[in-house]
Amino acid sequence: MAIRKTNLNLTAIIITAIIVAGVLITVFYAFPQKTSDRVIEVVGNTQFFVKPDKALVYIQIQTNGTTAEESKNKNADIYRDVLDALKVIGITDDDIETENYNIYPHCEYTPEGQKCSGFIASNAMKITTTNFYSVSKIVDSAVDNGALINYINFELTTQQNNFYKAEALRMASEDAKAKAEAVAAGQGKQVGNLVSISVQDYQYFPIPLYRAAESTVDVKQAVTNIQPKNIDVSATVIVKYEIG
Repeated sequence: MAIRKTNLNLTAIIITAIIVAGVLITVFYAFPQKTSDRVIEVVGNTQFFVKPDKALVYIQIQTNGTTAEESKNKNADIYRDVLDALKVIGITDDDIETENYNIYPHCEYTPEGQKCSGFIASNAMKITTTNFYSVSKIVDSAVDNGALINYINFELTTQQNNFYKAEALRMASEDAKAKAEAVAAGQGKQVGNLVSISVQDYQYFPIPLYRAAESTVDVKQAVTNIQPKNIDVSATVIVKYEIG
């Protein structure tokens, strides 16, 4: 008799547990809480155009010599001449940055194989200015003293870049909220609390004024009557809101 009573009690417990589980499942689906079906995810975008406020002129000094020492000395002579000319027009040491300096053998490939003769010294520099009218003077100072111009860009200073970045992300966030409100309203709902937000992208594209490898005009001609185009700034954010 005791064993039969124990079996009955165990059966009653199992039945009760099944009933309770069924009630909980029913309540869960009848009264959903903060689940993914009550969250809306939207992508906010913005794009606008701004004026650049700095120019970058990339200069290269390249010299040949029968020895590494000779090519280095020739390069140094041109570098000093260019530097002196730049300082005459108001360019300071803070405006000049050496990007790369290298000395390597001058080798060519021929039908008979690779042939090396002498050495090449290469000095690549970047000149930064916020005065667009000085770009042509920088080019003259470099070219007239034996240097080459690789390319010229119009860009944003760090201060302006940070300002437009904040503005672009703010506008992208506003765009996301407007989209969420429109979608929610279309379903007879309202946007609730912010669940999450992430920055998907922020970027701006510098405006190239001159590219030596692509240009068919002389660099001095390219920088005559400079009128830089506006820079494209864009941002994207992903935002999730509760809706109810």
